[in-house]
Amino acid sequence: MPRRTATMLASTLMLFALLCAGVFIKVPYSEMSPGPTVNTLGDSHGAPVISIADRKTYPASGHLNMTTVRVTGADYDMNLLEAVYGWLSDDNIVVPHENLYPDGKTEEQSTQENAEEFSQSQESAKVAALKQLGIPGVSTRVVVSSVVKGSPAESRLHAGDVIRAVDGTAVTAPDDVARLVTKHKPGEPVEFTIVPAAEAAEAEKAHREPAGTAKVTINTAKAQGDGHAIVGIRAGTDHTFPFGIDIKLADVGGPSAGLMFSLGIVDKLTPGDLTGGKFVAGTGTIDDTGKVGPIGGIQMKTIGARNAGAEYFLTPAENCASASKNVPDGLTLVKVSTIGDATQALEKIGKGDTAGLPQCGTP
Repeated sequence: MPRRTATMLASTLMLFALLCAGVFIKVPYSEMSPGPTVNTLGDSHGAPVISIADRKTYPASGHLNMTTVRVTGADYDMNLLEAVYGWLSDDNIVVPHENLYPDGKTEEQSTQENAEEFSQSQESAKVAALKQLGIPGVSTRVVVSSVVKGSPAESRLHAGDVIRAVDGTAVTAPDDVARLVTKHKPGEPVEFTIVPAAEAAEAEKAHREPAGTAKVTINTAKAQGDGHAIVGIRAGTDHTFPFGIDIKLADVGGPSAGLMFSLGIVDKLTPGDLTGGKFVAGTGTIDDTGKVGPIGGIQMKTIGARNAGAEYFLTPAENCASASKNVPDGLTLVKVSTIGDATQALEKIGKGDTAGLPQCGTP
């Protein structure tokens, strides 16, 4: 066999072997890529993303798009070839698997956690929006957000139960529940005074405070690690609003849409057009006080926003450094720390007065 032919054959076989190795060698990484964006002022799957009842609303044009990130599942085994492709791609990010699924978290657990965070972000978005508009009548209560399967609280407490007191001591914040439970030694009983979830749901529909309580006694268990007393619940907050506000968006999880939901509510309850018809997208968590917090996958979200047509992107101040590393052409990153910052920025954008916009990368 001629030397040239032999060399080409050997090279071909080596390339084939490398490709096979790349396919069959698994690596502990996951991939993030731009996900879909949804206009909070518009519809999704044929229904409004934000619906408001028993209160005058105003038409809003333009876009206030929330953004998402696609991630590979917890059970997905990435091969070396896919990892290399992801590292070389401008539109994908390859990250250690444990960054997305820490402590061996399953996809089911991650989905459940994301759903809880998404629900809580909607509540905080409503509270922050009404506070920004100066609308009174919002009341807050501590609730059971979730119950751990197989824990002492299973079948005794339920998601949505309102927690009025623990051992007779009134609770006003989720941390109060943990503090009062951990005063016990593992095995000791703890008494919860609750409003059952069904009554709480009826009260919320009627825009009134829930009434009627029940007492539930649960024996505590020993937590892994430091061995403190637990009952196996996660406490959170729920609210009663002076009128109906409903947010519906399927197949989305996590808390990062909070800011954009709150701005969508503000726009619908405010005369005029907050965006001036412009295409604005953004991201960021939000708490009941209106503070905007950082999120993950910011670069994927800016790419997705620009691909959808956004000209401006509302960026949490703490994400500015990362977002500024790779800004899509034609997209302006607007730095925000509160819902007040965001509404002021939108008013400037709507009026075309963008010279003084606080941008990422500028003092």
